[in-house]
Amino acid sequence: MSEDCLFCSIVAGDIPSRTVYEDEEVFAFLDVNPLARGHTLVIPKAHHERVGDLPPETAAAMGEAVARLTPAVEDSMDAEATTVAVNNGEAAGQDVDHTHCHIVPRTGGDGAGALHTMFGRTLEFDEDEMDRVLEEIGAAL
Repeated sequence: MSEDCLFCSIVAGDIPSRTVYEDEEVFAFLDVNPLARGHTLVIPKAHHERVGDLPPETAAAMGEAVARLTPAVEDSMDAEATTVAVNNGEAAGQDVDHTHCHIVPRTGGDGAGALHTMFGRTLEFDEDEMDRVLEEIGAAL
């Protein structure tokens, strides 16, 4: 736990939340600044700032919780779909330094658009550049 972390304070019960789901590793609650009715956040109970900081068992538990909660959110909110997303780091829009996954119910015509619309364009790379990118990522693993 981190003393100055909003989400750690929620897990500890120091700040009230509308808890959707809880197990040993994971805590899920309604977002207080929802993008849609039923917008749910899924977090690890232990403090981990970014996805890459998650121990494998915690990452697995989060994945299982997201897989279980997503259809429940869709069904209960009568949503046609969901956007499931993680803002990983400040440059990506992460505003609380505690890993969290958003489950946002979606309906056709809600105006939010697809993930690709966040950038307003896609990039084009030739085959050589795609091979370089592949090599760079592989080297980082």
